[in-house]
Amino acid sequence: MSYLQTVVLGILQGLGEFLPISSSAHLAIVPFLFHWDYQGLEYDVMLHLGTLLAIAVFFWKDWIKIIKDGLKQPRTQEGHFLWYIILATIPGALAGYFLEAQAETVFRQPELIAISLIFFSGLIFLADRLAKNQTGLENLTLAQAMIIGLAQSLAILPGASRSGMTIMAALFLGFRRYDSARFSFLLSTPVIIGAALLELPKISLTQVNGPFILGFLTSALVGFLSIKFLLSFLKARTLFPFVVYRLLLAGLILAVCL
Repeated sequence: MSYLQTVVLGILQGLGEFLPISSSAHLAIVPFLFHWDYQGLEYDVMLHLGTLLAIAVFFWKDWIKIIKDGLKQPRTQEGHFLWYIILATIPGALAGYFLEAQAETVFRQPELIAISLIFFSGLIFLADRLAKNQTGLENLTLAQAMIIGLAQSLAILPGASRSGMTIMAALFLGFRRYDSARFSFLLSTPVIIGAALLELPKISLTQVNGPFILGFLTSALVGFLSIKFLLSFLKARTLFPFVVYRLLLAGLILAVCL
């Protein structure tokens, strides 16, 4: 891969992992549109490691508190939060385990990605319009966490978006947009860690070259900035601009393919 390609894909991963626009859709579509060879699973893992670094750096204080509360006072509302995240991670982990092969082949068809972008854009728009925007994470229940976790499992479909699905579910449940995004990011951390640990042994040291490292650093930096941007953006704004972008992307894909 050229340095230009690795930077472009690193930017797309950093943006798409945390903004509700689907990183997997972009990583599949952009090489397709520009006739680039598939970057390979190893490179995808490296990009995810970059976004893992981004979310670990951004939320490291939160995670220390969450883990301490969960271990020291598990019966309190604050202590419950850790175990809610762990349990809500299970649906997404199972989807990734059983549907990994399809996610890398069948689900990457451009037409299916376009349909997924359109369909889930409608759900995100509906959730955003109906959002009560009233409840904070201090009121999160186990049932609500599991519903959001089930929504996260839909992210196995390129075009759905992990952050888009979890934020959508949280909005339907009445949570504020900012709190919905924050829980989405926290919930994604174990899934990204698990996926990286499973695939990391497949990376050979001979593959770690200049473009490889540059892609990792690019996805980490852009991912960090994307988290900061979205949390700030949703304090006063809606998801409508992202819905419009998703529909425009779907239209472009269909125009090229049909």
